[in-house]
Amino acid sequence: MGMVIVISLPLIIFSILLGFGCYFFGRAKGRQEVYATAQVVGVPTPTPPPGTFDLQCYGSPPPQPTVFMPHKSENV
Repeated sequence: MGMVIVISLPLIIFSILLGFGCYFFGRAKGRQEVYATAQVVGVPTPTPPPGTFDLQCYGSPPPQPTVFMPHKSENV
């Protein structure tokens, strides 16, 4: 039992320290990237004028709803 505590306790502590280190290092690197690069925001697409809605400009018409066969529990 003492061998398990001697081996596992340092491994658990090391894993916790490694996790905190990766968390803080990644957080600092992410903040550095945000400050270094400018965010580019594009121009939004304009809305079509009223009355110009046409299915041909959007491709094929929407699919028809699926028709399911009735459940025949008397056949069981």
